[in-house]
Amino acid sequence: MTAELGIFARIFTRPTAEEVAAAVAGAGFDLVQLNLSCIGAPTVPPVGAAVDFAGIRSAFEANAVRIWGLSCTYNLIHPDLAQRAEYTARAEWLIGRAPELGAEVVTLCSGTRDAEDMWRAHSANSSPEAWADLRAGLDTLLPAAEGAGVRLGIEPEPGNVVADAARASDLLAELGNDARFIGIVLDPANLVTPATASDQGRILRHAFGVLGAETVALHAKDVVSTGAYAAAGLGQLDYDLVFELHAALPVQVPVIVQDSTEADVPRTRRFLLSSALRQEARASG
Repeated sequence: MTAELGIFARIFTRPTAEEVAAAVAGAGFDLVQLNLSCIGAPTVPPVGAAVDFAGIRSAFEANAVRIWGLSCTYNLIHPDLAQRAEYTARAEWLIGRAPELGAEVVTLCSGTRDAEDMWRAHSANSSPEAWADLRAGLDTLLPAAEGAGVRLGIEPEPGNVVADAARASDLLAELGNDARFIGIVLDPANLVTPATASDQGRILRHAFGVLGAETVALHAKDVVSTGAYAAAGLGQLDYDLVFELHAALPVQVPVIVQDSTEADVPRTRRFLLSSALRQEARASG
């Protein structure tokens, strides 16, 4: 089928990469976004950490699972300058090791001025200073991405500097030629709230329209009435529309399950496959 389904490896936290890979394959997936936390390592390890990248790749390949992307999420504009500098150095190192995993995208967090939670909004996120700090951080990481032959994944997140599709589009335009090293990870649930769910057709069509050419993956989760997130199929997001927009992308990209519990993965997978199949049936008939 057209839509390639993947999953966040950290849904299957295990002591070893071999066990994580076996669990992913056993759940019916052959593609992951890897967060090193799934095997008990820091998401962004210290420079020079003893991480067996080649061994991790071998474990996943032995289970016929491809490591599509690597999470390198830290607060890119953390208000503590020392912490920001330390983690940017760690990120440079990790990006450079991504090819050893076979990863083609290294995903980032565009950051927030909130010092405690990198996904929580802050009033200063929309300031020119926050934007300048984001650009400075990316300017440091872009050469690492070029050297490693990977793209840096930027995901519009309501709590971050790149809060929505418009801000992501602004970033790509401002980066100019360097935008070729950026890929957009588009998560429809990040763009819709319970209050705007009735208008999601317009919101999502606009986002796919302005970002589709640079989109490298979709994340699949759902919006519920509390404003929190849930596994796909448990909330208000119109996944028939999501797969319609996915099918219209200029290049087909993976759809990666997020925010599912391990116990709910079978249902989530069935739901997404059914939605994708309905889209294929509509397109062919």
